[in-house]
Amino acid sequence: MGDGAGLVERARSAADRTDWQQAFDLLSAADDEGRLAPADLPQLGEVAYAAGHLDVTIAAWERAHAAYLQAGDRVAAAGAAVRVAMHLLFDTALTAPVRGWLARADRLLEGHVGTPAHAWLGVVRAYERLLAGDLPEAERWAGQAVEVGRTCDPAAAAIGRVAQARLLILDGKVEEGLTLLDQAGVAAVSGGLDPLSTGVVYCELVCALQGLGQYDVAEQWTEAMERWCATSAVGSLHGRCRVHRAEILRLRGSCHEAETQALMACQELAPYLGRELGWPLNELGRIRRHRGDLAGAEEALLASHRAGWDPQPGLALVRLAQGDVATAAAWIRDALERPVSVPSKERPPHTGLQRAPLLEARVEIEIAAGNLVRARAAADELEVVAARFANKPLTAGAALARGRVRLADGDAAGAEQSSTEAVRLWNEVGAPYEVAHARMVLADAHAARGSEDRAELERRTARAILEAIEAPPRAAPAPAEEPGGRTAEVFRREGDYWSVVFDGCTVRVRDLKGMRYLARLLADPGREFHVLDLVAAETGAGAPTGVGRTADPPLVRLGDAGEVIDARARDAYRRRLAEIDDDLAEARATGNAERAAQSDAERDFLVRELAAAFGLSGRARRAGSTSERARAGVTRAVRQAIARITTHHPALGEHLDRTIRTGTYCSYSPDPRTPADWSL
Repeated sequence: MGDGAGLVERARSAADRTDWQQAFDLLSAADDEGRLAPADLPQLGEVAYAAGHLDVTIAAWERAHAAYLQAGDRVAAAGAAVRVAMHLLFDTALTAPVRGWLARADRLLEGHVGTPAHAWLGVVRAYERLLAGDLPEAERWAGQAVEVGRTCDPAAAAIGRVAQARLLILDGKVEEGLTLLDQAGVAAVSGGLDPLSTGVVYCELVCALQGLGQYDVAEQWTEAMERWCATSAVGSLHGRCRVHRAEILRLRGSCHEAETQALMACQELAPYLGRELGWPLNELGRIRRHRGDLAGAEEALLASHRAGWDPQPGLALVRLAQGDVATAAAWIRDALERPVSVPSKERPPHTGLQRAPLLEARVEIEIAAGNLVRARAAADELEVVAARFANKPLTAGAALARGRVRLADGDAAGAEQSSTEAVRLWNEVGAPYEVAHARMVLADAHAARGSEDRAELERRTARAILEAIEAPPRAAPAPAEEPGGRTAEVFRREGDYWSVVFDGCTVRVRDLKGMRYLARLLADPGREFHVLDLVAAETGAGAPTGVGRTADPPLVRLGDAGEVIDARARDAYRRRLAEIDDDLAEARATGNAERAAQSDAERDFLVRELAAAFGLSGRARRAGSTSERARAGVTRAVRQAIARITTHHPALGEHLDRTIRTGTYCSYSPDPRTPADWSL
């Protein structure tokens, strides 16, 4: 066996152990030496994705496509083209290049039928059309994914069913769509799909439920996704799951915890998402607005906008809260009259679900601006949307909007009736922030009818709810201490295993690099460690048997980390730009103004990304240190260790998942209600 084959075999063994970084390093080494066979390129793509190298993933599938073409295997080349399109769509939200790669696959599959490539072509076509707002075509392609996939690729069929369910819901057939979603979810739970497909099914299912306002069911599926993610997720799925958890926590009023989850999601998704990074940033802005942190909300929403996402209605509502009613009104009108075709999976463009939050905000803003005609029209449209989808959150939002309009019209009795209904429905949903705002409108309605006592009661109740949402969590009583001042929590290495005691339960976990990083963080709760400190301690001290609180490792300085965007990534960006330019030219030639506008927006995003990578005279910018490579490695190692711990001790796994912060600086930030003092 040659050296290249040996590297590939070792990489496969590492991948079987889910040591994705080692597998990636080995395959990359074989590739750099020119020893990676074309047949190994798909594995490089899969391993690179799991290890957080999206550009390498896409490039590997592009190279596989070229290799299959050269070998004359048109079906395999089409399959590789579809994989390129899938990653571009799901992880970058750049739809113009997606269309180009799908067109290639279409041409290559002419004369062939019933292959997995046909099934996956149906999946990606369905979602590309869904995110473009072309629902009839999306339905046709989803049907192909299911019909072909059920005979040759169950994963494609499962994702196709999710697309079908979402299309039924968007067509107003909510019950039928929800039933189909449940069936698709069973495919994920059954364990018969590969990890990436399982995660996509989970994530798309929760996105559909969140967008529809089925929060109770979304919460149940989010919990199922979290349990699965703890041991099986790859790529961007950990971060996506955190966004869903943040949404649920924000709805339930746990905004401090929601913000923590959203920030961690942004960190974990940064290596994967391009434009779609605006999704967690947008959620972060919403959370901060609920907390009353208007400056923080504005910062997050503007970052979302820079990523190519639509920051409305959040940014308009921030302006309203800041007292700038004129700007708020101008922005919300523009958002409704010239909607941005953001490829949101929760609220697809050109649908009632996309317009509903904009309409709710418009009612409040237009009333503040004194434009009752516009407010009334928005409330009317919102009621039509709510009736179409028939769910409590939309019905509650429509009721509150009607209450606001009636109050502004001088119909205090009607306002009292509508806002009372909104309070009842939001209470049933379990959304305290929304309940508080509905109570404020109800208080004004009571006051308009001369019932000041009832008005004051509603105001006090609403203020108490909002203060509870905005206040930091209260510390619970400290846990009982063992003699010597320590709790009974233990995290100690003993040879090739770690003895771990938490919450009265003892387990032994085999040594991993990430366990050593965890020990260093647990030794100093609240302290931030630069990733280079952690790497230096782990590599320079060998395999210590314990970690002391006062032993500070030396900070290693290893020069720069290379170019911010390396030559291979820059070439990939330029290829994307060329593909977008082709799509833009075609859109203009056919008079498709909406497609042209979408391609223009994607082109602007990529140009900004490339511009950020170059300095004066066109020189490539270089990263300031090796911290980026260390950050990625430490994050992966820590997350793998937590996943391993979770399989043995779920309670500790959950505790660490919520309290360990990774990034350029890492820390252990325990909840005051849980033990924070470890014996190491």
